Amino acid sequence: MRKSNITDLRNQLARALADYDNLRKRVEREKEGFGRLANLRLILKLLPVLDVLKQAQIHLKDQGVAMTIGQFEDALKQEGIEEIKTKVGDEFNPELMEVIEVVPGKSDNIVSEVSLTGYRFTEGLIIRHAKVKVSKK
Repeated sequence: MRKSNITDLRNQLARALADYDNLRKRVEREKEGFGRLANLRLILKLLPVLDVLKQAQIHLKDQGVAMTIGQFEDALKQEGIEEIKTKVGDEFNPELMEVIEVVPGKSDNIVSEVSLTGYRFTEGLIIRHAKVKVSKK
């Protein structure tokens, strides 16, 4: 074999190995993405259950319900999901919140009530916007 043929074959082999490595990494990323999507579908079904538990806890003030809520929230954190911290008096943020009602108030675009907690992945992707009532002069 000529030296140029050997060099060409080495270059082709190096490209083929690099292509294979890129394919392997892409398949791994897609696999993680599909797993996250499956988890997200389940989480979207379970968040209303957490909402009901939190509402029950407001009225019952039961230690068992409080422990269940805590375990539920810990499980969400382990999956990389966090609550969107929204409170009365915050300025309305359309990226994190959804207005369900506009109420009279002293200032414009101030949260006057949080009706439903929002959640997002720690990387920032919103799972569910916080549902809020906002004031308007």
